[in-house]
Amino acid sequence: MIDLTIPKKKRNYIPQQLDMKWDNLAPIFEELLARQIDDVAALETWLKDKSELESALEEDFAWRYIKMTCDTANEQLVKDFQYFATEIDPKTAPFNNQLNQKLVASAYIDQLDQEKYFVYLRGIRKELEIYREENIELFTKLQVTQQRYQSITGAMSVVINEQEYTLEQAANFLKDINRSLRQEAWETIQQRRLVDKDNLNILFDELIVMRNEVALNAGFENYRDYMFQAMGRFDYTPQDCYEFHEAVEKEIVPILKEQADIRAELLGLELLKPWDQEVSTTGKPALKPFKNGQELIDKSIACFNAIDPKLGQMLAIMKENNLFDVESRKGKAPGGYNYPLAETGAPFIFMNSANSLRDLTTMVHEGGHAVHTFLTAKLELNDFKHCPSEVAELASMSMELLSMDHWHLYFDNEEDLIRAKKEQLFDVLKTLQWVAVIDKFQHWLYTNIGHNAADREEAFKQIYTSFGAGFSDWEGQEAEFANIWQKQLHLFEVPFYYIEYGIAQLGAIAIWKNFKENPDQALQQYLDALALGYTKPINEIYKTAGIKFDFSVDYIKELAAFVKNELDKLA
Repeated sequence: MIDLTIPKKKRNYIPQQLDMKWDNLAPIFEELLARQIDDVAALETWLKDKSELESALEEDFAWRYIKMTCDTANEQLVKDFQYFATEIDPKTAPFNNQLNQKLVASAYIDQLDQEKYFVYLRGIRKELEIYREENIELFTKLQVTQQRYQSITGAMSVVINEQEYTLEQAANFLKDINRSLRQEAWETIQQRRLVDKDNLNILFDELIVMRNEVALNAGFENYRDYMFQAMGRFDYTPQDCYEFHEAVEKEIVPILKEQADIRAELLGLELLKPWDQEVSTTGKPALKPFKNGQELIDKSIACFNAIDPKLGQMLAIMKENNLFDVESRKGKAPGGYNYPLAETGAPFIFMNSANSLRDLTTMVHEGGHAVHTFLTAKLELNDFKHCPSEVAELASMSMELLSMDHWHLYFDNEEDLIRAKKEQLFDVLKTLQWVAVIDKFQHWLYTNIGHNAADREEAFKQIYTSFGAGFSDWEGQEAEFANIWQKQLHLFEVPFYYIEYGIAQLGAIAIWKNFKENPDQALQQYLDALALGYTKPINEIYKTAGIKFDFSVDYIKELAAFVKNELDKLA
């Protein structure tokens, strides 16, 4: 019988039971700072002890965040989260900076294995370069202020056909074959969003001001340039992002326009409205790949098991240890995530399932992140597991495509299976388009200091229009059109975390292309790349995966042609 328990890791440095209060943490930081280091072995021991403390702190914060997002209306859970954000984080920041200084000043740093520690030390030196003590209080304010987005959006619900739904649940009506019902649902959802439009604009204005202040304090002209350094983007520049936007506009948007024209013809419509984009053109009801959250988990375990039994076991371990919360409900934060538990070595998957195909892809996406967490769990230092998003999202977006060979486990008949695959491949192209929209919008937001809410709306409309504006006719829905950006959580909570989805989506297509040609080799290359964590530069990790780290026009054209060809095969 397979053992599905997660063995508790024994701590070697910090107390086994450590109450996460600052009075208990301060002496540990002080000991690390004061410790005498007499040789390279002592330096490596010091690094491991520092890593153990960081893992414990990360996991404690993880659980506070997870519990709060599972129940945003619970005041105690919000307070627990805010305690860490206001009482622990600000006090650890100066110590972390001093510990980094101690490391780079060590007489033995050059005796460390330079290949093993290259990426890690490069990141530490960059952290020291941009650290400013005056930003500590701002980071605390930002963390607490950003949380208001979840409180506002988590409380959103609508009534359709005399029944209350979360916005995620209500979105299922957009797939209904009854056009009047689709329109009613879309308008009801958007009107509910507009109720809080001003509140979210006020919140965003606050965030913009604080983020710009962080950048100025650190000696940057704007927050965009600061974040490129803070996120450790050593492998590409803002100009590369602009080239990505242009490539998507040139190579992806025409394919999506062609698909939209086909959609309109099949639906018998002269113009597509926003509520016509999700319904099946077959005239059949929306796909239902599972009945409830429990079945989604079980089918996903079976799917991952079919790819490789080791992968299925990872999700089975999570199920056995209650590391899923997948059902949508009022008061739950929006979105979905995989949160690594740094000490445990397993992750927690959170999502808002409403029994749709999108939920299937969310599960396998977050499941890809989960696999990544398991594969990197035993890396020597906690920082070795801190992968840049371009690598983390490669793990998840590749799994969306690799898993498709086993989607028959979710569907009872071939016709539904083909529909699901077509929708997924079309979504791959739409992802590239939407990533370009959001990323270009973010560049505008933080390089146009002093803009107001009206300027922001106008900029978004122009950018979205240049990428096809969803290929919908927005006449009569102008207010809703200008407000679409507010649904994107990343803009509020994790600024500049979005281009990574585009880069990783290209990588995922390339991995899948290799997988179609040589499944065993491509899967092994994918797993080998993930197991590296962040011990190698991004381009080397991509090379290990058997693909290129490239988002040029020619490369995007090649991969787009491959996806379109696979789509045509399913027609």
